[in-house]
Amino acid sequence: MAAAVAAVGEAAAAAAAAAKKRGASRSWILIDASGEERVLDADKYAIMHRVDINARDLRILDPLLSYPSTILGRERAIVLNLEHIKAIVTSEEVLLRDPSDENVIPVVEELRRQLAPSGASHLDGKDNLSGQHDGEGAEEDESPFEFRALEVTLEAICSFLDARTTELETDAYPALDELTSKISSRNLDRVRKLKSGMTRLTARVQKVRDELEQLLDDDDDMADLYLSRKLAGASSPISGSGGPNWFPASPTIGSKISRASRASAATIHGNENDVEELEMLLEAYFMQIDGTLNKLTTLREYIDDTEDYINIQLDNHRNQLIQLELFLSSGTVCLSLYSLVAGIFGMNIPYTWNDDHGYVFKWVVLVSGLFCAFMFVSIVAYARHKGLVGS
Repeated sequence: MAAAVAAVGEAAAAAAAAAKKRGASRSWILIDASGEERVLDADKYAIMHRVDINARDLRILDPLLSYPSTILGRERAIVLNLEHIKAIVTSEEVLLRDPSDENVIPVVEELRRQLAPSGASHLDGKDNLSGQHDGEGAEEDESPFEFRALEVTLEAICSFLDARTTELETDAYPALDELTSKISSRNLDRVRKLKSGMTRLTARVQKVRDELEQLLDDDDDMADLYLSRKLAGASSPISGSGGPNWFPASPTIGSKISRASRASAATIHGNENDVEELEMLLEAYFMQIDGTLNKLTTLREYIDDTEDYINIQLDNHRNQLIQLELFLSSGTVCLSLYSLVAGIFGMNIPYTWNDDHGYVFKWVVLVSGLFCAFMFVSIVAYARHKGLVGS
């Protein structure tokens, strides 16, 4: 009876956990162009209707399913699936999935800070130190809302992967150096775990890099990400008046793009085939993620070099054991011959020439010993001459 009650309790707890997980998977956090955020608990049909995407695109953002890193441009939204960042970006708002995730919380804070209106961002006076900075903020307002949101997510994922790479390097290099100085089961197991972690991290970084590279290689895909242009029409330039400031307080890569290039791109926003502004943004983060991948490649090469060094050491020890085995085998053969002589003369068989010849014993022992020693030295000399043992 007690076992049945316990089983029912476990089933209820599992069902509650599953329901909680399903409820968490339905939770979204919405951040609009004013920097305000609110929790949006809606089902998938409401989300699909709100941002005008299909079920296949929404399924990509399901945390229970495993999909590769993806940046998709739709008619009214951008679907982002980058590691733990699963978001939908429109021309006026950003929807992030799983807002309670510890890795998503910093992204929400950064989006709220960066997407806040320029007036609110200057209230503290920390970053608005001169009138020149106000001029820069005015120029940065030219960038569409979706690009500013895209920059925050790309900055977050690139920084996250770079931080994981730095942590791995901090643990891996001392472990590898310790392994080269002392080969032990503990050190080998430690390096094995680090190598497994490096392989998984390399695959994650490679997926993000491949997605950015694929996006950069296709101008049509980049043009699909210009949501504001599509809403305003091909002949209407995107106006930044009244829009939020593009990172006035964050020295991210995208905000460091030259103002001259930004102005040049703004003058030709009417051209649907122009993707210069987005291309500069993506190239900046592509270079950053490529640098992270280069770090992992360098670490992999260091691990491979360490493995080669360890294999050389093991081969050297194996050769030393073979040499020792050769010396022991040679000594055993010589002692066997010496024992053979002793066995022959120790036989209890009567023969006449053994009488009154006791002095011969010492000569037999001496000559047999010298012969065995000479034979051992000859074997070793032959092995050295043939290169079978070291010098």
